[in-house]
Amino acid sequence: MSETKILLTEEEMPTAWYNIQADMPNPLKPPLHPGTRQPVGPQDLQPIFPMELIKQEVTTERWVEIPEEVREILRIWRPSPLIRATRLEKALDTPARIYFKNEGVSPAGSHKLNTAVPQAYYNKQAGIKRLATETGAGQWGSALSMACNFFGMECTVYMVKVSYHQKPYRRSLMQIFGGEVIASPSNRTNSGRQVLEVHPDSQGSLGIAISEAVEDAATREDTNYALGSVLNHVLLHQTIIGMETKTQLAKAGEQADVVIGCCGGGSNFGGFAFPFLQDRFAGTANPKFIAVEPTSCPTLTRGKLAYDFGDVAGLTPLIYMYTLGSSFMPPGIHAGGLRYHGDAPLLCHMVAEGYIEPRGVNQTKVFESALMFARSEGIVPAPESAHAIACAIDEAIACREAGEAKTIVFNLSGHGHFDLAAYDVFLGNQMEDYPLPEEELKKALASLPNV
Repeated sequence: MSETKILLTEEEMPTAWYNIQADMPNPLKPPLHPGTRQPVGPQDLQPIFPMELIKQEVTTERWVEIPEEVREILRIWRPSPLIRATRLEKALDTPARIYFKNEGVSPAGSHKLNTAVPQAYYNKQAGIKRLATETGAGQWGSALSMACNFFGMECTVYMVKVSYHQKPYRRSLMQIFGGEVIASPSNRTNSGRQVLEVHPDSQGSLGIAISEAVEDAATREDTNYALGSVLNHVLLHQTIIGMETKTQLAKAGEQADVVIGCCGGGSNFGGFAFPFLQDRFAGTANPKFIAVEPTSCPTLTRGKLAYDFGDVAGLTPLIYMYTLGSSFMPPGIHAGGLRYHGDAPLLCHMVAEGYIEPRGVNQTKVFESALMFARSEGIVPAPESAHAIACAIDEAIACREAGEAKTIVFNLSGHGHFDLAAYDVFLGNQMEDYPLPEEELKKALASLPNV
């Protein structure tokens, strides 16, 4: 192949999202009301979500049309490029062909804008004037601030405190687009105050920040809540990534043998992998799927499949997922977007049924892989995305040792331009690994609700 970059025209951009619920052999277990422990109905979600997103959460239709107003904004950066990493292949001396989908080309620098835009659109259509949300590393908060700006809405972001201080320029980006950014836990909500009373030096977690954002939305009529991962409609919006990738691979005369993505809540991995899983269900292809997470927050690799709250305060519905316990407090690793105690129910379902293999990677290995990728391909990856790179490198080395020329495809979910402080720590030989001790895991799982 003479070109290493495979592009699509605007006309080739998907016009509908793919809904994996139409093709799954077995359905999901329903979310449960936090009070009654009965299955959640649309009326339970209406206080914080618009009806169109609630419908997308539960639909089993295979295709959901992307509104033209949403597609118009997506065209600013979509379709995103698929790139063959020929220099990385050479550095690894592997017969494998490595491709990556570059979602870092979006204005927010990550895949998150793929769902932020439709979420803001549907809320605007419902007459909502303000959205409240949480963010870890700041990629989601940046994306939602941009999306709200596009539609003339206000945006309040509760940012996990450790990332609020580690990543000040993501905070700046949110503020440039009009977002209000609050370090979480904060004194602004009952949920935040309760945490600070017990742990005044708390560095925060996504579970705490979610509690604050949900409480904020539930107490104001003009405000809804927006979530950047985990929920079905979020993964639905992200399938535009995988659908484009399949078309691009076909243009290159390739079919994926290994499909890889990093995994925190599951949105970038689900959006990338689910269109390929459609082929697996249809019997037309059989790639290996690998979801990569940090060993310090090993939700899929060491968590328990059970009903649990999505937040610390117990305000969200109980969802059936792999979890470390909603009280789990992950260490302050630099991949802030992967510090979540649970995962998307759709993704967990696929892991439990054996379609997806989860893997854990240590932080230092992640940054070693990020450096090799940056020096080979000229792109500085986000620490989250570098988890996928580490796994892709392992798979390419395995191909070299076995003499197999497989096609490896991974999602580069975002760039690392605002993560250079983390790279400074690594380059200064000051980075440490934080594999989760077994005693801490047992303590966190002991708090699971009795369902």
